[in-house]
Amino acid sequence: MAVDVNDRGAMLGLVKSSIGTKFTGQFGDLIADLAIDATTTAGVDLGQGMREVDIKKYIKVEKVPGGQLEDSRVLKGVMINKDVVAPGKMRRKIVNPRIILLDCPVEYKKGENQTNAELMKEEDWQVLLEMEEEYIKNLCGQILKFKPDLVITEKGLSDLAIHYLSKAGVSAIRRLRKTDNNRIAKACGAVIVNRPEELQESDVGTRAGLFEVKKIGDEFFSFIVDCKDPKACTVLLRGASKDVLNEVERNLQDAMSVARNILKNPKLLPGGGATELTVSATLKQKSSSVEGVEKWPYEAAALAFEAIPRTLAQNCGLNVIRIMTQLQGKHANGENAWVGIDGRTGDIVDMKERKIWDSYSVKAQTFKTAIEAACMLLRIDDIVSGIKKKQAPGASAPKQPQIETEGDADNEQMIPE
Repeated sequence: MAVDVNDRGAMLGLVKSSIGTKFTGQFGDLIADLAIDATTTAGVDLGQGMREVDIKKYIKVEKVPGGQLEDSRVLKGVMINKDVVAPGKMRRKIVNPRIILLDCPVEYKKGENQTNAELMKEEDWQVLLEMEEEYIKNLCGQILKFKPDLVITEKGLSDLAIHYLSKAGVSAIRRLRKTDNNRIAKACGAVIVNRPEELQESDVGTRAGLFEVKKIGDEFFSFIVDCKDPKACTVLLRGASKDVLNEVERNLQDAMSVARNILKNPKLLPGGGATELTVSATLKQKSSSVEGVEKWPYEAAALAFEAIPRTLAQNCGLNVIRIMTQLQGKHANGENAWVGIDGRTGDIVDMKERKIWDSYSVKAQTFKTAIEAACMLLRIDDIVSGIKKKQAPGASAPKQPQIETEGDADNEQMIPE
């Protein structure tokens, strides 16, 4: 069944079903909202109603102890655990900032090899200092030429460079992680530059609405938010303790993965074992039309697919034989292909009515992997892995296993486990 990814109500129901039995089940609406907001913000449109979302690269989960879980939110931009390098001299709040991102140090360039300088006069030392000052001044001049409000570099920033930047009214942040810099570039539309000499007007990020430094608890955080059409975002999680936040983050990652799979391929299958039972019934019908030994793989695969609904019935504490007989009957005669097991009540219900769904892409990959693994094992001939058990101290040596010979052409030997 196809799903409209723009229908927020349908998306909420699908994502909530993935976290209903987890730690954050009671906050299902909140976690589902966060997951959908984050994935839709960072999604890239591929056309034909499909989108690609890179959860690992462009969605950052920032955990800040304190407050309530309800205070968590999705920021349309990036939040980093950094303050400006000169808090007393640089602005901590800038509206519609022009942002330059650098991947190089703004300090005097050191040689790759050790260099010795022999100074004969006192004036020579002054010349060296002036050369260093002139070099830094030129670097800052190339940056200030584009009238930035905020300069962020992944490397160092010398005291002299900080002086020139603060004098020009420019805020600066140094030693930022590469991953955070990439997120900022995606959010504000900037391009990370390796050399200040190569800066262009198109490299300046202008899509950010606000830069602000806030103190949360004992630490300072920089916010680059209210971005226009950001392709990266930050999920700010608040909670009572680190343990709670870690558990919420794990649940949120699961919810975002579900939302990502739906956005990537908006197709759904009924859950509760209904899909596996339909596949099993189809394979059984196919096996009845095949003669000889060729029908055995169909029957074996049909039996294997029934393991999922059988396990669900066992987990619900039901009579497995009775439930499986009822389900097989409904699927075999084509009465209702949407029938499965409700894991909360243990009833046989219509999955479409209860809105219990599985992602098509995940289910298809699961089936492919299982069949490929079975084929790989069946191709292995006369080889059994022998695992040696650890011998307890002082115990006698274990008996050597007997070697059985197989009656094949090569007269290979097999050691049983």
